[in-house]
Amino acid sequence: MANLKGASVTWLGHSTVLVTTPKGTNILIDPFIEQNPKFPRDYKFPEKIDLILVTHGHFDHTADVLPMAKKYNAPVVATFELAAFFQSKGAENTVGMNIGGTFRHADVAVTQTEARHTSGIQDGDKFVYGGVPTGFVLTIDNGPVLYHSGDTTVFSDMQLIRDLYAPEFGMLPIGDHYTMGPKAAALAVKYLGIKEVLPLHFGTWPPLVGRPEELEKHLAGAGVAVHKVEPGTTLH
Repeated sequence: MANLKGASVTWLGHSTVLVTTPKGTNILIDPFIEQNPKFPRDYKFPEKIDLILVTHGHFDHTADVLPMAKKYNAPVVATFELAAFFQSKGAENTVGMNIGGTFRHADVAVTQTEARHTSGIQDGDKFVYGGVPTGFVLTIDNGPVLYHSGDTTVFSDMQLIRDLYAPEFGMLPIGDHYTMGPKAAALAVKYLGIKEVLPLHFGTWPPLVGRPEELEKHLAGAGVAVHKVEPGTTLH
């Protein structure tokens, strides 16, 4: 059980998350479904998806953006360059933005934040420029402030995210190799000031060796709840 003030967060394996606000706005982040070995195959998506947020261009965060956008007629929110790429591939409704900017949809303000990673897009047999990697802060009316960091390592300016937006619940990668591992993620939790964390981006493939139990050990005594759940679990 989480303290999400009427919202919910469903982990769908790897970094794919569905956020539902108290008013029923459904926000899908980094849709990686068909090729995702950790996606729960018995999971049924809701009848509507209102927004699709994309943190960066790598296939394990973008593989199902276009089919989901088409199926649900949902706006795709990403960096200017990444949104333009999806538009060029047939996405009819895109919102290009950039770090520090905020886009409001219904009862949620979506703010794009910095991340430390890369963002090339694999387009056939070549990589194309995908802008910069990002995270998202979701400030929900009469609900919590959530932070999905995308793929990143810890960086000291996470303290600015804390000071500006005061997130309460964080979704952070812990797998290591391509992102930060549990030790760095524990420092990120400290910088962000969050009280609850959902570990992401671990166990999908062999190199992603970080585990929630390690994060929990690094956070011992900090009063932070580490949600150790299986893909398909919904936190309320």
